[in-house]
Amino acid sequence: MGVTTVPEPEVVTAAVGRNVRAERSRKAWTLDDLAARSGVSKGMLVQVEQARSNPSIATICRLATAFGVSVASLVEAPEVPTARVVLAGEGIVLWTGKPGSTSTLLVGSGTREQVELWDVRMAPHDGYEGEPHPAGTRELLLVIEGELTLEVDGVEYRVPEGGATAFVADRPHAYRNTADLPLRLSMTVVHSPAARLPHPPPAAEADPA
Repeated sequence: MGVTTVPEPEVVTAAVGRNVRAERSRKAWTLDDLAARSGVSKGMLVQVEQARSNPSIATICRLATAFGVSVASLVEAPEVPTARVVLAGEGIVLWTGKPGSTSTLLVGSGTREQVELWDVRMAPHDGYEGEPHPAGTRELLLVIEGELTLEVDGVEYRVPEGGATAFVADRPHAYRNTADLPLRLSMTVVHSPAARLPHPPPAAEADPA
C-alpha cells in the first residue's frame, strides 16, 4: 500500500497562483479590479499570482468570493474526473491552530456545482472565525467526535457527538471546541450558483513587508 502525503505548501501556492490568474483573465479584470472586488491589496495579489506568497485561508476565501467560485476551484487542478478518490493524508490543509487543530479540504465537486467537503479537527479549547461566504452559501456539519460550539450571527449552538447542523454561511460564524477532548467534524460547503457579494468587500489587506 502506498504512502500518502499532504501536498507541499509550494504546490498549493503554485496552484492558487495559476488559478487566480486564470480566473482574472477569464473575467478580463485588472489587478486593481480584483483588489477592489476582493479586499485583497494589489501588492498581495501580485505575490499570490506569482506564487511568491503562501496565501491564508482568509485571502483564498476573499478571492473565491470575488470570483464567485469555490475555494476548491482555486486550490485544486481545474480538471475533475468522473470519479476521484482522496486517500487519508492527501487533503489540502488550509488552516492550522493549536497542535492537533487542522481544517483540510478533501475534495471539491468542480467549478459549476461548487460543493466542497472538509475534514476539521480541533484541539481542546481551540477555534477559528469563518469568513462570511457569498449570499446563499450553506454549510452542513456532522460532528464525528467531541462537541462543537457553533456561533452564527452572534447566536451560539451546541452540536454533540453524532449530531448535525445546517446553517446559512453568508454571515459571521465561528467554530469552537470549548471541551477538554478533541473535536472532529465533517463539513460540506454548498455555494449558491448565483452567489454575489452581499456587501462591500472588507478593507484591503496590507502588502507583505
